Amino acid sequence: MGIFQRLFGGGPKAEAAPFVADPVVMETLRGGAWLWGEGEVNVEQALRNPAVFRCVMLISTTIGMLPLHLIDEETKEKATDHPLFALLHSEPNGWQTAYEFRCLLQLRALTKGNAYAQIVWSRDLRQGGRRKPIRLIPLDPDRVTAKLSDAWEMVYEYQPPKGGRQTIPASDMLHLRGPSLDGIVGVSMLRQARDAVRLALDADLAIRRLFRNGSFVGATLETPGEMSQEAYERLVASWNEQYAGAENAGKTPVLEGGTKLNVHGTSAKDAQSNELRGRQIEEIARVFGVPRPLLMIDETSWGSGIDALGQFFVQYGLNPWFEAWQQAIDRVLLVGADRGRYAAKFNPAALLRGSIKDQGEYLAKALGSGGHQPWMHVDEVRSVLDLPNRDAPPHPMMGHNGGPQIDP
Repeated sequence: MGIFQRLFGGGPKAEAAPFVADPVVMETLRGGAWLWGEGEVNVEQALRNPAVFRCVMLISTTIGMLPLHLIDEETKEKATDHPLFALLHSEPNGWQTAYEFRCLLQLRALTKGNAYAQIVWSRDLRQGGRRKPIRLIPLDPDRVTAKLSDAWEMVYEYQPPKGGRQTIPASDMLHLRGPSLDGIVGVSMLRQARDAVRLALDADLAIRRLFRNGSFVGATLETPGEMSQEAYERLVASWNEQYAGAENAGKTPVLEGGTKLNVHGTSAKDAQSNELRGRQIEEIARVFGVPRPLLMIDETSWGSGIDALGQFFVQYGLNPWFEAWQQAIDRVLLVGADRGRYAAKFNPAALLRGSIKDQGEYLAKALGSGGHQPWMHVDEVRSVLDLPNRDAPPHPMMGHNGGPQIDP
């Protein structure tokens, strides 16, 4: 039976062309071999899926956006005079900002399980020749092999694009490791979610090919009588030319000779296809720890619950990565007397702030409003709001008390 006989009915039975299905669509519907292979999920292909891209970019850009400071644990002040402070906060190397550097390493840790940056050290002659970090050079994780030596020391073998293989000791490598099964290398989130990602990619490709080829699934063409071979071939050629394919989508068929087009409603298979795509988005979000509303797929209204949603994302989606970054930095970038005195810390306060009203009530209580014991100084409150200290010179348009300047 030919394809038009299957879809539209009618036509001569003896001369009909054999039905040839799209192999990609049929393979997807049969649930056979995966379109993208049985090995690891290709990162570039996986990131073409909007849900994967959104999860990876949301976590990576948030890690890059938040301030990462070196804190003096004795005074709880920012250690701005320490050479590591500038590397973490503003300039890790000569071609990247701190935002770009952290985004890159976080993206690699999510998609490949590991992110590496070689540490370039210098001697600080002012402190007796003690080493200090001056550059963090990101390395392609596909070119790095992490090993645990017989002496229980981590060693990294790096194959640069040009030149021979290099051996880098653990003391010269910042290793951001995801969740690990062996304690040596991290597990890629894409590797763990590969079945869900593959199925999502397969479903998207199958639907894209159906739209590209164009067909009225579940529709029939009805003719008042038997068609000749010549009339059948003319109908097929005319239909393919004028109504098949994505470029002809939306055209109204004009039929002759009493031919009728009967279009049926959405079938259960169509509903299952939409449900499948929604389910895969949910599965991908679950692996990466991103709440559904942040993927723009939840139907619930956005209101006061957005604050709780942000806290949920920080607690369960970002906090594990904060800790991974902080401990990796403390382990290799702080040496000697610096270890224990200083600590790298993210500041997620901007993500956890409530509405302006909530902030105002909280800061008022911090200053002693309502009979509360004050625990913040007014300059600390102004610092939270990114305002200058009161001792700073006033703006020309502001009064000495911090209010607007009003001419008498």
